[in-house]
Amino acid sequence: MMKPRIILDSKHFEITVTRLCYQLIEVHNDFSETVIIGLQPRGTFLAQRIQKKLSEILKKKDIKCGSLDITFFRDDFRQKELVPTATEIEFIIENKNVILVDDVLFTGRTIRAGLDAMLAFGRPKDVELLVLIDRRLSRHLPIQAKYVGKTIDSIASEKVKVEWKETDGADKVTLMNF
Repeated sequence: MMKPRIILDSKHFEITVTRLCYQLIEVHNDFSETVIIGLQPRGTFLAQRIQKKLSEILKKKDIKCGSLDITFFRDDFRQKELVPTATEIEFIIENKNVILVDDVLFTGRTIRAGLDAMLAFGRPKDVELLVLIDRRLSRHLPIQAKYVGKTIDSIASEKVKVEWKETDGADKVTLMNF
C-alpha cells in the first residue's frame, strides 16, 4: 500500500484559495451581482474561506455566501445513511450569478444534485462551478469546473482527503489509497 501523498500543504492551500479569489474578481468585479453557495457539508468550508478572502481583497463586507444541503437531491440518498444539514441561503438568487462551490469534483453527481437543489431558490442568470480539487478522470456526468484549485489524475481506489483548519486543525489535501 502506497503512503498518502500530500497534494496541497497549508502554505499552498492558502495560495490556491487566494488565486481562486483573484480569478473570481477578474470575472465578477465587486460581486454586486454574484453570490457564493457552498455545497454541504465540505463545500461550505471553501465557500466561507473564499467569501472571507474576497472581503479582505475587495474591502467589502456584504459578499453574499450561503450553504446548500443536497441530501434529498442525491441519486444515492436511499442507499446511504445521510444526515440532512441546514440550508442557509438568506438572499435571492433569481437573476444573479451563482458560484457553486465544492471541495472535490469527482463523478459530478454531487454537483448535479446541487444544481437541482439550487433551483428551488430561483433561476440564476448564470452558474459557475469552483472546486478546490478536480479529479478529472472519473466523471460520470458532463460537468466541468470553471475555477479549479488543483487538477489531479487519480484512480478509483484512491481517495482525496481535504482537511480544514476549522475542523481538522490544519489545511491540507492528501491523496490516499483505501
